[in-house]
Amino acid sequence: MSDDLFPGFESHWIDAEEGRIFARSKGDGPPLVLLHGFPQTHAMWHRLAPELAQTHRVVCMDLRGYGWSTAPKGDPAHETYSKRAMGRDVVAVMEELGHVHFAVAGHDRGARVGYRLALDHPGRVERLALLDILPTFHVWAQMKAGKVPAAHWGFLSEPYPKPEQEIGKDPLAYFEGLLAKWSAPGDLSFLDRRALRSYRDSCNEPTRIHAFCEDYRAGATRDIEADEADLAAGKTIGCPTYLIWSDFYLVSGPVGQAEHPLDVWRNSFAPKIHGTGVTSGHFVAEENPGATLEALQAFLQG
Repeated sequence: MSDDLFPGFESHWIDAEEGRIFARSKGDGPPLVLLHGFPQTHAMWHRLAPELAQTHRVVCMDLRGYGWSTAPKGDPAHETYSKRAMGRDVVAVMEELGHVHFAVAGHDRGARVGYRLALDHPGRVERLALLDILPTFHVWAQMKAGKVPAAHWGFLSEPYPKPEQEIGKDPLAYFEGLLAKWSAPGDLSFLDRRALRSYRDSCNEPTRIHAFCEDYRAGATRDIEADEADLAAGKTIGCPTYLIWSDFYLVSGPVGQAEHPLDVWRNSFAPKIHGTGVTSGHFVAEENPGATLEALQAFLQG
């Protein structure tokens, strides 16, 4: 799928609770797991991972339902694709590779897995970098209040099989349309052709389309419940946490709002969070890899 994007990286197939998880790894330093977003695969890290591997043991994995990882059928309660369940996959992968404690950097859906993992397993996550997201409960509250459009969140979380059937009519047009829409140039010019091929292979298949929808259904149910339970309990992320946000998407784009992204996190799960904005569309690791890498390296090196 993307071997040539990760020269010198090892490949791993690791058994987890719902099947096998695919991962790549390289480097000898402190462990760092990179978690991709929707509708992508681990290939989204190809411009950063080789550089990060010079100082860290980098692990890039495909979330369940994405890329080369198993895509289990969703369950009626949407637990299978909850970020809590995906977080357990991360633990399984890292433990199999010999890492009990590790840093996490996640983009989009991967960042949602990352902050849920940090809340559920605080002793494991040593540093947490979140790329271009706000907390799940907050985004849904904004949508329900009519402050931001529901857009793909609302559509993908509709009951089975409506979105699966609609997307199935032309999957590539749908997913590539989202990639273009959320980028600063408004097209696919920011993508390496090999990475785009990886995303096309991952999304152009019925079980993957179902997995993506279940990911969002879980977001609308199980993930909100987990967030709200932790908020009610006053639970916060204890490890050093850093937010990288895009000026195009998270500030002036579809989830932009009056409240600053850092304030949203400080008032919920990460009271001590710091961060920086980068000039980019939503796909910061691919659209502005230089600024994103510089920010990540500074944060990871403490």
